[in-house]
Amino acid sequence: MKWIKERDALIAQTLAFVQSVTGRKDDALQPDAPAVGSPVAVEIVATEAAAVEVEPPQVPLPPRPAPLAARASGDFRTEMQARLASFRKHQERFEREREEYCTATLTRLRAAIRDAGPPAKK
Repeated sequence: MKWIKERDALIAQTLAFVQSVTGRKDDALQPDAPAVGSPVAVEIVATEAAAVEVEPPQVPLPPRPAPLAARASGDFRTEMQARLASFRKHQERFEREREEYCTATLTRLRAAIRDAGPPAKK
């Protein structure tokens, strides 16, 4: 327990040092402050730590849930095939929508060019 007293003494010294440094900055702003570099009294205060015992909770912990049953490899394979089929359908729909958009845009562009007529000669 000697290290606890040493730790507490170090904390007290550090606190006193911080207070002396911050106090010196405040004193430097006042007209009747002592000159910078003059000795400053530091008081070392020792403190004692109190030991506290923590009792574990008296409420029993709830039981752990049962681990999930391992899937059969057939179930996993079936699920993966279903997911892949769904993904492919989704991608095919996107591809179809892109093609339709591109076709519609090109149709509008060609119509706009046709309606504009030949360019004017200079």
